[in-house]
Amino acid sequence: MPLNCGIVGLPNVGKSTIFQAITSAPAEVANYPFCTIEPNVGIVEVADERLDRLVKIAKPQKVIPAVVEFVDIAGLVKGASKGEGLGNQFLGHIRNVNAIVHVIRCFEDSNIIHVTGKVDPLDDIETINIELALADLEVVEKRIPNLPKLLKSQNKEAIAKAKIQTPILEKLQQSLAQGIPARKANLSAEDELAIRDLNLITLKKMLYLCNVDEANINVDNEHIKKVREYALKNDEEVFKICGKLEAEVANFSSPEERKHFLTEMGLETTGLSQLTTIAYRMLGLRTYFTVGEKEVRAWTFEQGIKAPEAAGIIHTDFQKGFIRAEVFHCEDLFKYGSEAKVKEAGKFRLEGKEYVVQDGDIMHFRFNV
Repeated sequence: MPLNCGIVGLPNVGKSTIFQAITSAPAEVANYPFCTIEPNVGIVEVADERLDRLVKIAKPQKVIPAVVEFVDIAGLVKGASKGEGLGNQFLGHIRNVNAIVHVIRCFEDSNIIHVTGKVDPLDDIETINIELALADLEVVEKRIPNLPKLLKSQNKEAIAKAKIQTPILEKLQQSLAQGIPARKANLSAEDELAIRDLNLITLKKMLYLCNVDEANINVDNEHIKKVREYALKNDEEVFKICGKLEAEVANFSSPEERKHFLTEMGLETTGLSQLTTIAYRMLGLRTYFTVGEKEVRAWTFEQGIKAPEAAGIIHTDFQKGFIRAEVFHCEDLFKYGSEAKVKEAGKFRLEGKEYVVQDGDIMHFRFNV
């Protein structure tokens, strides 16, 4: 269950530079709009010090961390929803991701052109949000005329669905026409479930990623302050990163060199490492572990799932034939040092079908098919 994040923004805000640093994968970087047309995709490990500690204890032959998939989507411009700048193609790529990382330029550099001629992060945010809202409006307005036909059909399920969707889509039509994202339209969880098949872009979680220069790594300039204020008002997340610096760090071949460089810059860890963790948490994703001599592995699950569903993440047979789960928490293993001592301390449990899996659980499933 990898997390899939689309990196979006106006042209020349540093998206491809950041993507390159994240994945150490080649992405064409140039000082002109639309240098990225087809989306680049990269898989990144989720930083988790718990996994490192489990590896030291178990000394496995193989280690498999949780991962985040980042998709570098070409720069959007004003009018993208109407096809400007190959906008329709790019918007289609965004519909296929789980969450959106909106890169915003928060640095001044006369050598790097801005598509509008000036650095104005709030204007950039508005441009992107309006284009995404208009793209969703088109989807909603295509669906609404079909509802009366469905209400007159002989299919009871179609009638019931149309009755539920009608007031929701009418509400969304009004909001989206004003440039208000669907996630800000006060929809209930049931409402969102009812229109899931529309795959609306503006229902996706949004993280604002401020791309800064090296002078503003540890302090906020006026651009960053404006974005933070905007994100706070809209109950959305914001994170700051220096794409140029992260690209430099990615070029170091050894962990020691990277650590030394970060220390000189007054940083404890890379911004990209923190970004993957934030993106992971933003979607309510958590991790349980399987631990053995052959393999230590991190498994991604959605917060709130029960043991059989967690077993199904490994294999569908595990869920179908689920009997029970052997469970203890990684913190107990860290405290006592071995599974045997965890059992002696009474921290080892057998859990049934109603057990709600917790972040950091170490699990082994008993099943029969």
